[in-house]
Amino acid sequence: MNSLGRTIARWATQIANWHHSAVTNGPTEGLNNLIKRIKRAAFGFRNFANYRIRALLYAGKPNWKLLATITPP
Repeated sequence: MNSLGRTIARWATQIANWHHSAVTNGPTEGLNNLIKRIKRAAFGFRNFANYRIRALLYAGKPNWKLLATITPP
């Protein structure tokens, strides 16, 4: 209990700020996770155009009309 009390006392300002603003780094972490998943899914691609198509498809909701213009030759 003493350790918990010291931790809360040490982080009191940050805890109060979070309750005041309710802002987290969740969206940033989510975007970072998406980028890492895209990189893993496209591992081994040697052609950038194929990598780009894979990234657009994996990220979701691609513009299918635009996708036809970026297919590799």
